[in-house]
Amino acid sequence: MDRIPCLGERLTVAGGSGRFLLERAQDAAEALLGDYAGRAQLIYLDPPFGTGDTFTARLGQGREKIQVPAYADDLGQADYLFMMRQVLALCHGLLAPTGCLYLHIDHRMSAHLRLLLDEIFGPANFVNEIIWAYRSGGRSTRHFSRKHDNILLYRKSKSMYFDIRAVGKPRGPQRRNHMKRLVDAEGKISYSIRAGGREYIYHEDELIYPGDVWDDIEHLHQRDPERTGYSTQKPEALLARIIKASSRPGDLVMDLFSGSGTTAAAAARLGRPFVAVDASPVSLLVLRKRLLLAQQEIDLFSRPGEALLSYSLQPPELPAPALTIERRDREVRVSPREGGLAYLALGEVREGIFHPLAYDLEPTPGRALAAPAYAVQAADIFGSSGVWAL
Repeated sequence: MDRIPCLGERLTVAGGSGRFLLERAQDAAEALLGDYAGRAQLIYLDPPFGTGDTFTARLGQGREKIQVPAYADDLGQADYLFMMRQVLALCHGLLAPTGCLYLHIDHRMSAHLRLLLDEIFGPANFVNEIIWAYRSGGRSTRHFSRKHDNILLYRKSKSMYFDIRAVGKPRGPQRRNHMKRLVDAEGKISYSIRAGGREYIYHEDELIYPGDVWDDIEHLHQRDPERTGYSTQKPEALLARIIKASSRPGDLVMDLFSGSGTTAAAAARLGRPFVAVDASPVSLLVLRKRLLLAQQEIDLFSRPGEALLSYSLQPPELPAPALTIERRDREVRVSPREGGLAYLALGEVREGIFHPLAYDLEPTPGRALAAPAYAVQAADIFGSSGVWAL
C-alpha cells in the first residue's frame, strides 16, 4: 500500500464542533492568535505539575492493555516557568473581554504561577483560588496527606461572564432534628429554624451554589467507565461545572494541555465549540476515541458537529499494517491479519484531510470493516499512525 501524506482528519461528533492541534501550545501561538485572538470565552489549563516524572496511559484491549509513555514532566523549574509564562501570555491574548482562565495546579508550582498570573493578568483580575479536595489515593504517616489540587481563576477584565445559577443543585431533604419540617398547600417541603429572634426558612427545591472548596467531585476510580487509561485524567463532572459557570452554549472553550481530552469531551457534550492542543500522539489517540464514542450518542434530535484534528506535528509513522483487503462492487472490506492496532478506519482524503466513513476502535484480527472507500487509516497504542491508498 502507498502512504498518503495527510495534514489531519475530520470527524463527525456529537454536540459542539471543535479542533485539535498536535503541537506544543507555545509553538502554536502564532497560529492560535491568528485564528482565535480575543475569541475564547473560557480557557482551562491542566499543565504538568513540575513533578519530574514520566506519565503513562494504559491502553489496549481487555487484559492485553499495557503502559505506554504519554508525556514527560521533566523540565527544571526555570525552564518550566519560562514555558508557563509563554502559555499564560498566549492565553491572555486569546481570551475575550468577558472571558476567564482556570489554571489547574498543585502545591509544587501554585505560588510561582500565582505570581506569573498577577504579572500577566494583573492582581485585580484574580477571582478565586478553588480547592478541589478528594479522598482517593494513598495516605502519608510522615505529614498530613496532600488531598487537594489548586485551581486559580483569573478574569480578562471586570466584564467577566459568570453564572453561578448554572451549577446550583437543589438543597434536597434536610436531616437536622432541630429544624421544623413544613409542607405548604401545594405540597412543597421546607424547613424552618429560629435563631436570634428571626425565623429562617429553607426550601427543598432551593438551589445551593458551590463555594471555593469543591469536595463533592471525586477522582475517577480505576474501574470508572469514564476512564480512558490516561494517568492524569480529570473527571468530566469537574470540567462540566467550570464550563457551565463560565460559558454559554456556542461560546469557545480552549484547553492548551489537552491530555486525556476531558475538556474537549465535556465542551462538545455541552454544546460549546472547543480548541484543544497537545504535543503527545497518545493524547490524539485518546481524544479521537472519546469523540467517536460520543458520536454514537447522536440521535434524530441531535445536531452533529465536526472536529478537525490537525497535525502541526506529524504523528510517528506506523509501518503499513498487515491487512486482508476484499473488493465487492464499490465497497471495500478490510480486516487486520495481526493484533497491535488501536484504531482502524476506512474513508477518503480530500485536500490533505482524512474523512472516515467507517471505523473500528478495537480492531481485531479477522473482524472486517466495510465502506465505499479508497483509503485506510490505522494507529497503534503508541499513537503512531498513517493513511494508505487501497
